[in-house]
Amino acid sequence: MPTPPPTGPLCTRTSLAADLRELGVRPGETLLVHSSLSALGWVSGGQIAVVQSLLDALGEIGTLVVPAQSSDNSDPAEWENPPVPESWWPEIRASIPAYDPRTAPTRGVGVIPETVRTWPGAVRSAHPQTSFAAIGPRAAALMDGHALDCRLGERSPLARLEEVHARVLLLGAGFDSCTSFHLAEYRIPAPEVENSFAVMTPEGRRWTTVRERSISDERFDELGADFERDRPVVRGKVGAATARLFPVADAVAYAERWLDIHRSRAEFAG
Repeated sequence: MPTPPPTGPLCTRTSLAADLRELGVRPGETLLVHSSLSALGWVSGGQIAVVQSLLDALGEIGTLVVPAQSSDNSDPAEWENPPVPESWWPEIRASIPAYDPRTAPTRGVGVIPETVRTWPGAVRSAHPQTSFAAIGPRAAALMDGHALDCRLGERSPLARLEEVHARVLLLGAGFDSCTSFHLAEYRIPAPEVENSFAVMTPEGRRWTTVRERSISDERFDELGADFERDRPVVRGKVGAATARLFPVADAVAYAERWLDIHRSRAEFAG
């Protein structure tokens, strides 16, 4: 059977940049983007055109930030999708390549962040599982100091983004992907968990285990719905995608109150 023609709308670098400006993206601002390429429609130039359109809307003095997570650098005992035989665990722990921000591919965040990660001049933070990548004049300062025992807390780029009054753009993505909500988890009582990964040290590759706050995106969709109901969230269309725009600081402050009331820390262990 012949392949059916693509469904629209047809999006280009120019049309997407115009939609972003219409939504309210401002030249010179710092923007944390969670995205879905497929939600936009048919994009001429694919993910490269999307990144170009974001940079066009932000201008030369704006900074684009994306999650660049590489969750496969983790303890195989915790893998569920898919799990691996227990007999493999020791060899996997011994052989996973040490995190290298230049080469470790992103996982589970889509093709737009992977494109940003490999963009000329991009800077990536140091956490082997929950890094961020950025392009622009603020990139190096925002990505600096991402501690190994702080996935998404006070010593991660999220806290720096809050400090510089960055905004979040959900570009065809839901609130369940909103990493800013995780920063709130570090500001309310929480259990600690062990977290393991392979890193490079002055002595060479090491399998390392740290203790840090337990985090989970459990009920983030409900949190996001309440946040959007109660707080000013700009909503519009970019291509075919529903887009939402709001300050990082606003999301963190709302989530801190909401999570403390609505989600018991005993509901999960990490």
